[in-house]
Amino acid sequence: MRAFVRITTALLRDRKAATAVEYGFIVALIILAMMVSLNALGDVTTAMWNNVSTKVQAAH
Repeated sequence: MRAFVRITTALLRDRKAATAVEYGFIVALIILAMMVSLNALGDVTTAMWNNVSTKVQAAH
């Protein structure tokens, strides 16, 4: 447990590690935004194709 605290403290004091953590958070937020937008796009696309399918079936 002491080793974990020592390593964590060293990482918090190290400016390079702090910068790496900040970049990691930025990348995580970008990925989260991409996932949310792709999910919304998937919902819209599914609704569009369901509409097309309904109209094709009604045309027969």
